[in-house]
Amino acid sequence: MFEPKYVISERLLDNIRKITVITTELNFRKFSKVVLVEMERHAREVSAYSSTSIEGNPLPLTDVKRILKNTPQSIRDSEREVLNYNKILVYLNELLSSGQLKMSIALILKIQKNITDKLLIPLQSGHFRKEPVVVHNPKIGKVVYLPPDYKDVESLMHELIDFITHSAGKIDPLILAGIFHKQFVVIHPFVDGNGRTARLATKVLLASMGLNTFNLFSFENYYNQNVSRYFEEVGLIGNYYDLEGKIDFTHWLEYFTDGIIDELLRVKKILETASMNPGVDLRTHHQKIISYLEKYGYIDDSKYSKLTKRAKSTRNLDFNKMIDLDIIERFGQGKNTYYKLKS
Repeated sequence: MFEPKYVISERLLDNIRKITVITTELNFRKFSKVVLVEMERHAREVSAYSSTSIEGNPLPLTDVKRILKNTPQSIRDSEREVLNYNKILVYLNELLSSGQLKMSIALILKIQKNITDKLLIPLQSGHFRKEPVVVHNPKIGKVVYLPPDYKDVESLMHELIDFITHSAGKIDPLILAGIFHKQFVVIHPFVDGNGRTARLATKVLLASMGLNTFNLFSFENYYNQNVSRYFEEVGLIGNYYDLEGKIDFTHWLEYFTDGIIDELLRVKKILETASMNPGVDLRTHHQKIISYLEKYGYIDDSKYSKLTKRAKSTRNLDFNKMIDLDIIERFGQGKNTYYKLKS
């Protein structure tokens, strides 16, 4: 049975209090739809960039943004890593929106399968590892950690999920999410994709317990600012079987909650700045488009012209702006062009 060791230090308790205050404040604030749409898109871009960058992906954020906006015809592995991460991120957010997001072994396997799609052989994608793995420190070129034998992986993962399930409502959600994250990395259940899967699964866990980090928040960004420290904090040095039962999660939990505070403060600052900028709010004519679409399902330029006195060229700019913000989608061509709310 998995029984993690940790203490609720003054620093950890103070971090939990700060996170509660910041999230409560943000939840009571009202932000315009256009601000939230822009933030959501940016958060996905930063998450996909940061989480893959942590694992050595060389693509800069500018390239990640370009790839997510327009998928290349010929996809390199580095680009596929980004596209895979973004795809499963969107899928998990859709599950959350429909109320179907729940932590499970099946979901973890699905996350890893999507992350490694067309990057690993089928037996290694969507399946716990059936072979030994080691963790190297690239700086010194040596093996630093020997994870559990593959024969123990499945039982260790079930113990971890059971612990999370039975502790829900008894242990603070932030502590549970932090313990899950580190123990997942300790078990190292896959041949590849462990870090990316751990970070996404932690997002799932936080969301299921009330802290939704999908739309506006990217805690991967915090880890990517100092990758070496992240690996030092989340990883172990030695043989798992020598360390089993002796791991103290306290320092990691302090670091884990430090990261959430850092990211929450970053998001809060951006939201406040954006809200003070009058150019980010949806104008009356934009709102008319949304209201019409919510009522009738689609709109074209002819119908829009009856809702507003704006010139045709300006009406086109209105549609294009809302497309760029991922609020609506364009269908058809020429005179048959029409628009729908983006699902």
